[in-house]
Amino acid sequence: MLKKWIFYLSIVLVIGFVSSSFKSNKPNLNFTEDTTTFLFYQFPSEQPSDYINNSIPFIGKRFIGFKEAVAQKESQGKYHKINSLGYLGKYQFGSKTLESIGVTDKEAFLKSPATQEKAFIALLQQHKWSLRKTIQKYQGKVIDGVMITESGILAAAHLGGTGSVRKFLKSNGKFKCKDQYGSSVQHYLRIFSGYETHNIKADKHAKVKL
Repeated sequence: MLKKWIFYLSIVLVIGFVSSSFKSNKPNLNFTEDTTTFLFYQFPSEQPSDYINNSIPFIGKRFIGFKEAVAQKESQGKYHKINSLGYLGKYQFGSKTLESIGVTDKEAFLKSPATQEKAFIALLQQHKWSLRKTIQKYQGKVIDGVMITESGILAAAHLGGTGSVRKFLKSNGKFKCKDQYGSSVQHYLRIFSGYETHNIKADKHAKVKL
């Protein structure tokens, strides 16, 4: 009788050993408290509110977002574009504006994306210096239904010049300024509000360094 029990017990042990070799190799998902702080569920998400900015790349309100948004509005981001009024490049510069930041060769300018990017920064620096008191005075105020911010002021100056921006703000929105395509200072103040432009250094004599 004892031999039979030993025999049956041996069979059970062998079966148990063989079956254990076929267990799933799934990883252990019982994370410790420290681990879960780094492995929280991010993307994709079923909640649309989890996506701060659905555009790609995710540039949001950073300066690169400001720069590319202005370019999209001006030229659809095309470096080689010349509009019907003769404005040039990705950010649509006029000849006099280019000269003011040290660019004299328009053909070379159109062929150089790097020069166009430098030109945009240089013009922002000049505008920020020219409008420094205006920014300080009006930033954070609501004029004609628009929250006034530094980035909005700089974008509006790119459209209509610093004088037009000052007139709009000083008149409490009564002075209306539009370009020949219908874009207004007020519109630019609104759509380019709240971007990060604080790192742009105000410089009266900013030039493009080639």
